[in-house]
Amino acid sequence: MDGPTGNGSDHRRVRPRVGHIQFLNCVPIYWGLARTGSLLDLDLSKDTPERLSDALVAGDLDISPITCVEYLRNADQLVVMPDIAVGSDGPVLSCVIVSQVPLDQLDGRKVALGSTSRTSVRLAQLLLAEQYGVQPDYYSCPPDLALMMQEADAAVLIGDAALRATMFDGPRLGLDVHDLGAMWKDWTGLPFVFAVWAARRDFLEREPELVREVRRAFLASRDLSMEEVDKVAEQTARWELFDEELLRRYFAEALDFSFGDRQLEGMREFARRIGASTEDVILLDG
Repeated sequence: MDGPTGNGSDHRRVRPRVGHIQFLNCVPIYWGLARTGSLLDLDLSKDTPERLSDALVAGDLDISPITCVEYLRNADQLVVMPDIAVGSDGPVLSCVIVSQVPLDQLDGRKVALGSTSRTSVRLAQLLLAEQYGVQPDYYSCPPDLALMMQEADAAVLIGDAALRATMFDGPRLGLDVHDLGAMWKDWTGLPFVFAVWAARRDFLEREPELVREVRRAFLASRDLSMEEVDKVAEQTARWELFDEELLRRYFAEALDFSFGDRQLEGMREFARRIGASTEDVILLDG
């Protein structure tokens, strides 16, 4: 996959511009890239889910994880890579509502949105409206739980901040932590897909085999990470607040990195409940 772009008959493929979510939940997708020899073949950009989604839609990335809501809004421009996603089939640990009061008492009360993922925010709003019959006063702010709780009665957090809230900050502050993955599973019986991997359709038309090679590289990296998940957790724990055992459980049990029929059904059910269309959903073949 290496080499600059050439001209005429000497065409050489450019390194694809690929997004990388900067949260721990994507470590197993990318950890194995260096081991499999694929890392140098990719021009990786690390950022939040929201910014990566915007960059893919704008054409600043060729392939990237994209939040489920943003994918559904822009499905006519994108093709989903099958077999790879970030989701859960029950508790996910890192997408949560943290609250000082019971959720059914949040009507009209302040709820801080510290999330950088529009999908998690939309899921939280959907669950609060449909399951608890409340319409809080939502506002956005940085994901600092202690500061959020000075103004708000509840907060929506994702990623590493949510994992800290689940394991440390929520219990320390005497707050209730409600797992969005568990709430969705209890409500629908389905897994939830927070982000899919997608390629721009125009890039796929220019470089079809390259897109498939990138997908195979991600799958090989993920599979190696899952085979060596103890090592992934041990190495990650050196640089994080979370210990090796928690990270192993998070990577191997809480997160679901697959995207098959049940995950697609879960995504379509979410789309139906938020009034989004799935008519343009196309999966990469081969």
